Parts: sequence; C-alpha cells; structure tokens
Amino acid sequence: MTTAREIMTSDVTCIGANETALDAAKKMTELGVGALPICGTDERLKGMLTDRDIVVKVLGAGSDPARVKAGDLAQGEVVTIGADDEAEEILRTMSRHKVRRLPVIDGHTMVGIVAQADVARALPDPEVGDLLEAVST
Repeated sequence: MTTAREIMTSDVTCIGANETALDAAKKMTELGVGALPICGTDERLKGMLTDRDIVVKVLGAGSDPARVKAGDLAQGEVVTIGADDEAEEILRTMSRHKVRRLPVIDGHTMVGIVAQADVARALPDPEVGDLLEAVST
C-alpha cells in the first residue's frame, strides 16, 4: 500500500511563528504555494497558515499584515499524519478534519506535506470522489 512518505512533497519551507503574515504572503508567492507550516523557534510544528487565513483573518479583519505574527494565526492542535501511514489513513484524516493539506511527521520531525492532490493520485477513483466530497462540504 502507498504511504505518506511515498506521495508527500518533501521540500517544505516553514514560516516562523514570529514572522509576520506579510512575510508569509511573500514566501507563499516566491514558492508558488497556498499554505505554509508554522514552526516555532524550537523547530516544532505549531500550525498551518493558508493564503485564505491571511485574507480572512488579517486583511478582512482590517489588521496590518506587517504586524500580525504567523504564530498568532495558528489554531488549536495541528492535524498531522505519520510518514509511514497508508493512503487510506490519510484519506480518513483529511475527511474527518476537513483539511486539504497534512504535515507529515516522522517522530517529532516534519518531513513533508501531503496535499489533497497527492492523495487523489494515489487512490482509486471512488475513494478520491469521497475525499473531495468530504473536504469540500
């Protein structure tokens, strides 16, 4: 069976918890991505920051993106997947938590990210449809 390690993107860049939402937006633009993991000074994963978070929680709220810290936008416990977890477990986790991206953890170290598209390529068509329906509602 296909594991997270086999389908993840391993070249992942974090945004520091003390960096700003503006820094995150610039980094997303440079990398051509819509989300970044938020990492603390201890290099531990603190959350995920999406382009939508910046628009809704910062710009939409009338806040200055040069002043809002990325770490302040992290919400609750981070949903992750183990590097050796199988595609079906990734599917269940994404569906249960209604997320499109999952940081991949090996021990306490983030080793990559699995996106909805990665899972879609790894699963049979009926299961892909179930995933799309679950995270889109």
